[in-house]
Amino acid sequence: MSERFFLYDDKVDTKTRFVSFMGENTRFDLALIQSDRYYGKHIVLNIQSNRFAIIGQDDLKEEGYLEYAFQISEEDAAELHSFLEEVI
Repeated sequence: MSERFFLYDDKVDTKTRFVSFMGENTRFDLALIQSDRYYGKHIVLNIQSNRFAIIGQDDLKEEGYLEYAFQISEEDAAELHSFLEEVI
């Protein structure tokens, strides 16, 4: 077997917030992970759907981004957007 070639192998300290809330149609169970990586953006993990995205203020302004990243409806994305706007 050939030698493994790592692009990087770093350990970093993170701040993780777990939050769960009920929207009109769906429940959101999220892990918001913050570190010094990804230019200050957060890793937002939806534990219910096993989907995640790296999200910053600029991503929240991009129309359709949350729908695409989390494969959710426009209505659910609006509720998620409202929450993320407060914490990111």
